[in-house]
Amino acid sequence: MKNFWKKLKKSLRTKFLAGIFALIPIVLTIYVFKLFLAFFDSIVGPVVDPIAIKYLGFKIPGLGLVSGLFLIFLLGLLTSNIVGKSIFHQFEKWVNQIPLIKTVYSTSKKILTAFQLNQQGFEKVVFFEFPRKGIWSMGFVTGETEGKDGTRFYSVFLPTTPNPTSGWMIFLPQTDVVASNLSVEEGLQTLISAGTIVPKKMNLFRNDL
Repeated sequence: MKNFWKKLKKSLRTKFLAGIFALIPIVLTIYVFKLFLAFFDSIVGPVVDPIAIKYLGFKIPGLGLVSGLFLIFLLGLLTSNIVGKSIFHQFEKWVNQIPLIKTVYSTSKKILTAFQLNQQGFEKVVFFEFPRKGIWSMGFVTGETEGKDGTRFYSVFLPTTPNPTSGWMIFLPQTDVVASNLSVEEGLQTLISAGTIVPKKMNLFRNDL
């Protein structure tokens, strides 16, 4: 009977924690979305609402969302050209000089960068011996090609850590590549955390015998 209650207690605790971990992303998403709307409402509302009430007799619903999407589009347009990129780069340099803001900004940017990289055609995570035999590096396969002698190669992106926006593109014979047991998302998570978040087992082995 004692073991039954112990198992029941453990089962309830596990399910309760699972529920919390499932709920937290949902709550955070809703909270951030509300902040997003409130932020743009606070900018556009004081200017547009009096005009709308005067001529229409009511406030325009969804104004924060529409204005937010429009301003995001303008920001994307600005940062897509050379002048805009230069201005934004100077802004980032200024932000990175403020201790607390620097931490928040750099962390959020790394997370968004990982998401962006995940959308750029990474096919799978692989391991290969680099920079020397016996030391393993992790990369992301972006494509395949064939050499003049018929050798099959992978084109592999080898990113830096914890900033995955830079790195090297290398061609590796497929016979020199070891398939990993990681999804692309898990690989990016391992990379950005500099190995602090890593699976207990991976397809690595010693090859110096």
